[in-house]
Amino acid sequence: MILTYQVAQQIIKSILTELEKRKVHAAIAVADSHGELMAFLRMEEVKLHSITIAANKAWTAARTRKATSELGKAIKDSAKGFDISFYGDPKYTGFGGGVPIFYEGKVIGAVAVSGLTQDEDEEVALVGLKGISF
Repeated sequence: MILTYQVAQQIIKSILTELEKRKVHAAIAVADSHGELMAFLRMEEVKLHSITIAANKAWTAARTRKATSELGKAIKDSAKGFDISFYGDPKYTGFGGGVPIFYEGKVIGAVAVSGLTQDEDEEVALVGLKGISF
């Protein structure tokens, strides 16, 4: 199974509905299993840096196969942590809000939200996963 454009649009629609319900604005990125963008939406009033951050969160979640908040916690851990530059690409980010999309145990893509707090970004991104129908 691969992530289709139609499913990417379902994810964006679910997240957009949630953002509108909360009366907040954000950027939403959906990437394939390699982290490359498939769909993107930036609501008006979102700061421009959220564009790149949302895309990088989706890229990171797809490439690492885990939530970006997990990576962020790991780089902050003084005992077990590591320098994120060890990953070798400046696209990797530890900002929370990017989550992988699993299908039958395999990562087929990722979704990310940027523009709110990191916890809210991740919470809203997870709402998008609930709206998926394969």
